[in-house]
Amino acid sequence: MVAYSFNKRFVAPILDGTKIGTIRKQRKRHARAAEWVQLYTGMRTKYCARIGSGVCQSARPIILSLDDAGVFYRDAMESIRDADDLDAFAVADGFADWDHLDAFWRVSHPGVAVFEGTHIVWGYTFAPAETC
Repeated sequence: MVAYSFNKRFVAPILDGTKIGTIRKQRKRHARAAEWVQLYTGMRTKYCARIGSGVCQSARPIILSLDDAGVFYRDAMESIRDADDLDAFAVADGFADWDHLDAFWRVSHPGVAVFEGTHIVWGYTFAPAETC
C-alpha cells in the first residue's frame, strides 16, 4: 500500500470526489493499478490526518508543459491541449481550471516550466478521517 500526503487545500476536493488524482515527481515506487492508496494531509507532522483510501486506477508517466499549456502522457504519446480538456484535467486534479493549476504549479515549483512525473488516479472507497 502506498501513501500520499496532500496540502490542506486539497482535502475538500478529495472528499467530494472532484480530485481523483495527483501528479508527483518520479520516484522508485508509486502505486500501481488495482493497489490500495492511503490519502493523508500533514504526513510526518503532528497535524497528520487520514483523508481516506482508494484503489489506484492508473499510474502513468506525464509531462506538464506550463508555457505551452499542455499535458503529455509519455506511455501513449497522448496529449491534452484543448482549453476545455485542460480545464477538465485541472478540475480532476483539484483546481477550478487550468489557470489555477498553472498558478499553483508556478508557485510550488518556481522556475520549472516543464514538469516530468507520474499521474496517479484513484477510485474511491473512503473511511472516515482519523488522526495518524
